[in-house]
Amino acid sequence: MNALKAEFVSSSPNVKNCPDELIPEYVFIGRSNVGKSSLINSICKRKHLAKTSGKPGKTQLINHFKINDSLYLTDLPGYGYANLSKTSKKNIDNLIRDYFLYRKQIHMIFVIIDIRHDPLEIDLNFMSWLIYMEMKFSVIFSKCDKLKKGSTNAEKYMLELTNKLNNTPKYFITSSKNKEGIDKVLAHITNKSYS
Repeated sequence: MNALKAEFVSSSPNVKNCPDELIPEYVFIGRSNVGKSSLINSICKRKHLAKTSGKPGKTQLINHFKINDSLYLTDLPGYGYANLSKTSKKNIDNLIRDYFLYRKQIHMIFVIIDIRHDPLEIDLNFMSWLIYMEMKFSVIFSKCDKLKKGSTNAEKYMLELTNKLNNTPKYFITSSKNKEGIDKVLAHITNKSYS
């Protein structure tokens, strides 16, 4: 799929205010500053469609982007940013929970992981919750351009994930900077065989 038409639709403070069209939705979520917005921009082949920031915790709304009038890419706030106030963290946690509980249009969830890091409890707990809720998700490792050549961080991560969660989701290794793996994510989004 080429994103011939990609447009920002809305920023919503909660699930009730999100677009109500019944078209497939692909959700991007992960810890703050893992590169969700940059990844969406790379998929859509647009530099500034999704706003990026070097400051973790900046995105606190649900951002919807419509692609070719046929699907949504959704950028959810990052979780786990320690420097937010307790109230802000609680609000984001509630927003994320409600979104997954009540948003019926969700077709696939992409959990974004910075490939440079070992598995963190907050990510494992979140994926464990998705499994418990019987939600389909895949893992996208971001920032692979920052790894030393020949590193096997992704394979080690997935092995630990399998051992701890007894689940082996599909995964992708990507770089928004050099576009590595982006086409594979696109192909996964447009592949109907896992519907």
